[in-house]
Amino acid sequence: MANLIDIRRRIRSVKNTQQITKAMKMVAAARLRRAQDRIFAARPYALEIKKVMSNLAAHAGGLKHPLLAVRPEKRVLLVVVTGDKGLAGSFNANVLRRATEVLPRLAGVELLLLGRKGVDFFRRRPLKVRKAYTTLFSNVTYAQAEEISADLRDAYSSGEYDAVHVVYNKFKSVIAQELTQERLLPIPAGEGEAAPAADGSTREYLFEPSAEAILEELLPRYLTFQVYRILLESQAAEHAARMTASDSATKNAGEIIERLTLRYNRARQAAITTELIEVVSGANALEG
Repeated sequence: MANLIDIRRRIRSVKNTQQITKAMKMVAAARLRRAQDRIFAARPYALEIKKVMSNLAAHAGGLKHPLLAVRPEKRVLLVVVTGDKGLAGSFNANVLRRATEVLPRLAGVELLLLGRKGVDFFRRRPLKVRKAYTTLFSNVTYAQAEEISADLRDAYSSGEYDAVHVVYNKFKSVIAQELTQERLLPIPAGEGEAAPAADGSTREYLFEPSAEAILEELLPRYLTFQVYRILLESQAAEHAARMTASDSATKNAGEIIERLTLRYNRARQAAITTELIEVVSGANALEG
């Protein structure tokens, strides 16, 4: 009887866990939908600003700007983007593992940590941390991206760092996230060719007031939007990973419940059979 009580208790416990994972899946799915909408809304601007950057570089060569200056990488800032919460499968572990692998290959490295999980992980390690943000992903805003990019821009322009790299999870689909390492600074001078006209000919551009003025305005915007895009990508990837992990946990809980129910029925049947045998044996003894 004690064994049956233990099995019933375990079944109730697993069912409670299953209800929690179902709720987590629904919450993550709702948040993922909103995060996807924000990414889709940001993509047209990202495409256009990249085209403008390419055209500007192609038709106004020789321009100089602090954010374009390429220097030997003697001092590097590594930006590590994780989540603020767990229960998202290998989402955080993959980023932290990649960052740990990259660190020995970078010279004079310092860290900029975006996300509580990264802060908790590197707090126990003897590495210099420039800044740490722990509440970014409850609500990602453009103002947060401006604050981070302004800090990166000032540090790079002043020569404090020779390069800025970032490690994060890029959102690909609900079931797939791409672990990505990019170089944020220096900004590549012309990521592609100039956009051709509809008839296939190459467009000629007149810059007003000047190419230098446009570059001075465009490059900080470009960097800010790249930081904003990375935050949105990581946020959506985290929600997708959490939804997938919760769905998997819900299915596993269902399988455990099935096994425990089968085990309970077998134990109950064995207990009933034992009781019947004892009753029949007692009756036979009385008759004898």
